[in-house]
Amino acid sequence: MTKPLSEREIVLGILMDVTEHDVYSHIALGNVLSKYQYLDKKERSFITRVTEGTLEHMIEIDYILNQFSKVKVQKMKPVIRNILRSAVYQLKYMDSVPDSAVCNEAVKLAVKKGFGTLKGFVNGVLRNVARKMDEVSYPKEPVEALSVKYSMPGWILDLWLEEYSIDTVEKILADFQKEKPVTIRCNTSRISPEELEERLKAEGVTAVKHKYLPYAYSITGYDYLGEMESFRQGLFAVQDISSMLVGEIVSPKEGDNILDVCAAPGGKSIHLADKLNGTGHVEARDLTTYKTGLIQENVGRMQFGNISVVQWDATVPDEAAFDSADIVIADLPCSGLGVLGRKTDLKYKTMKEQIQELSGLQKKILDVVRRYVKPGGVLIYSTCTISRAENMDNVHWFLEKYPEFTLDNIEDKVCSELKDSVTEQGCLRLLPGVHESDGFFIARFRRSLE
Repeated sequence: MTKPLSEREIVLGILMDVTEHDVYSHIALGNVLSKYQYLDKKERSFITRVTEGTLEHMIEIDYILNQFSKVKVQKMKPVIRNILRSAVYQLKYMDSVPDSAVCNEAVKLAVKKGFGTLKGFVNGVLRNVARKMDEVSYPKEPVEALSVKYSMPGWILDLWLEEYSIDTVEKILADFQKEKPVTIRCNTSRISPEELEERLKAEGVTAVKHKYLPYAYSITGYDYLGEMESFRQGLFAVQDISSMLVGEIVSPKEGDNILDVCAAPGGKSIHLADKLNGTGHVEARDLTTYKTGLIQENVGRMQFGNISVVQWDATVPDEAAFDSADIVIADLPCSGLGVLGRKTDLKYKTMKEQIQELSGLQKKILDVVRRYVKPGGVLIYSTCTISRAENMDNVHWFLEKYPEFTLDNIEDKVCSELKDSVTEQGCLRLLPGVHESDGFFIARFRRSLE
């Protein structure tokens, strides 16, 4: 019988997948926690915290290691590099784990993975770090200091500092490193927010109502979503507050025909189906069988009948859909720089050149999907990034190229706490650390009747 992997072996496996094999951390971690459901809550919590924490602080961790190791981090063998990284995270950020235990477990893990000849190196580096952590010398230059302190690549900081003050950028960075509770949206077609709150309480889950929306909650105190009866019954959806705000800004009328062109995993589509009160229709599209499968799974769990799921490439025109939709939702592929607090490894995987590539892809999709909007209808353009090239620059491009569309001012569609986030042009721009939300952008275009 194969001996079960230890917590630290599991962490190492995830870190190797993410840093050496280009797997996204939320996918790798989700797959592992699903596979090892027999682990108790404490073990699952340790694996999650060390994995996410190591990735979140990786630039700082590498900076520290390079001060104490003669072999620089990028020259180390990948297994040793990731053993040391997770150990330094524990030494610096986890007071509950004794330094001696961190060092000893790292040495054991190196031996177990076939690197017994390097156990002295691992032990020496880590004990040196543990003894002299308070003596680490950090950069003095402001941008480099922010890069190391918050483990953010310098090119991203340069990008943001072109648009935001250094104080605002630091607020964004600090917010990314705060623990993020899971946000959920009540399925109001099935249960009231108050009733859902009571159901969650009965399941031992703490639910705190979000101040932006009456049907949104932050939840803590649960172990595994799939074990929650209220989740299995489709009484709520896991959805970020910024994504829910799309539904508020869409503000559909009963009977509307809605087309969501990049819908996976289906949160916005299902939210809009809920708002239609059983009337109208939402068609949720995405590119691959995998993505449409995710949408279908969520639609089935939430039990909505006024949604259909279609596999379609948003860059390819669908003549049958021209002039057919009251509302088109274009939540487009982007760099994801607004959600780094939840998908921290994106900052290491995204390259500067991709910003313009993604901006170009967004233009290509908008060029196609604007044709689906009926005269007098609405096109929603949204992204989960705070990069101007993927937001306002594309808004200006779109308005100049397609004068039959104008911008609706959405100030009347957001709560009082978000009035300051509406730009002069009438778009919604949310910044982490400034608002209680991920970074997000929403523009609402209206097509003329002529």
